[in-house]
Amino acid sequence: MGVLDVLSHDGAAIDTLTPAEREVAALAATGLSNLAIATCTGKAVRTVANQMASIFGKLRVGSRRDLAAVVPPANYIDIMRCDTK
Repeated sequence: MGVLDVLSHDGAAIDTLTPAEREVAALAATGLSNLAIATCTGKAVRTVANQMASIFGKLRVGSRRDLAAVVPPANYIDIMRCDTK
């Protein structure tokens, strides 16, 4: 089970996220920083920051705490893959 499998959530707003945004959102919901997410996914920090801005807008949240309340976090295996907190 990967990050995208964890996000089979009933919320319609989550369905508006792209697969890349879903991955970033799930990792951010675990508390990882943009730098840690970038390192984990092989993306540029700027790309992660841009995706986070898009996620916040689409889900109408204003903070990572709000995001964590809406998006299920990545599972344990995905977090271990990103062990750079």
